[in-house]
Amino acid sequence: MLPEQAERAAAAIEARLAAGEYDDLDEIALTELVTRHLQEATDDRHLALMLGEVPPLPARPEPEPGKPEDREASRLARLQRFRLDNFGIRRVERLDGNIGYLDLRRMPVPANAGPAIAAAMELVAGTYALIIDMRRNGGGSPEGVVFWCSYLVDERPTYFNDIFNAETGETRQFWALPCVPGTRYLDRPVYVLTSRRTFSGGEDLCYTLQAVTRAEIRGEATGGGAHPTRVYPVSPAVCFGIPFARSVSPVTGSNWQGAGVVPDVAVAAEQAYDVAYVKALQHVLALDDVPPPILDEAREALASQPAWPTPPPSTR
Repeated sequence: MLPEQAERAAAAIEARLAAGEYDDLDEIALTELVTRHLQEATDDRHLALMLGEVPPLPARPEPEPGKPEDREASRLARLQRFRLDNFGIRRVERLDGNIGYLDLRRMPVPANAGPAIAAAMELVAGTYALIIDMRRNGGGSPEGVVFWCSYLVDERPTYFNDIFNAETGETRQFWALPCVPGTRYLDRPVYVLTSRRTFSGGEDLCYTLQAVTRAEIRGEATGGGAHPTRVYPVSPAVCFGIPFARSVSPVTGSNWQGAGVVPDVAVAAEQAYDVAYVKALQHVLALDDVPPPILDEAREALASQPAWPTPPPSTR
């Protein structure tokens, strides 16, 4: 959070507190009201007072003499929890017309999710176009964003993003990986679907691919959260999410804070899939070397699509 935003938010909350607006509220009502007031003052949806305990980190126990710490068991237990939602990969599909489709719900840490991401990309590697559905993606790891995006660019250095840490004054650069496990997805169109629910790390992927002109964004402007956040305990039942850093694109010199990622083609979120699929099918039908069975698939799929009005391009 910028210092001037912090001062503005503090003054607004203190004034409301003095006016008695927070008197006699239960924890649910209090956290919701304070969060709304904080976000009104700063236009930062990462800044939030929330229910939920954030326990302090336990002191590191000394290993017993002659007995090593069982770090591997702990790592495997965490990995199993992450697998319960398949690392945020909800669907991987080959659509009629040989179009790839990925439904991604979060941006996982590659150290855990790398094999799953590689497997998903291998399953769509032979398609003629790719649709990445980010409409329900609420965020995650910057490293996860880099891992996914690296599959869509070649091995030449591609500068994706910076994150400036206000606590340390340091800027961390994020570049495409020079090597990824499996097959890269190159020289074919990529369409990314967005909604107002697309947020934080999910927006990072959209903004990055748009900035390096590797994908077209179709859907709604996203939620507008570009400030990485840490969560601090306030009480046994309440915690406080506070932004401590900000993303800065080396291409645009800015980020998606507040305004969100502005789509290249603006349509309602519920129409974004159909609009992107039609565009992908038209691409397939314009190719010269598509086998007849796939051409037939593409024609039939295109004929079955709803006739949405032609959306105007974005003015971003």
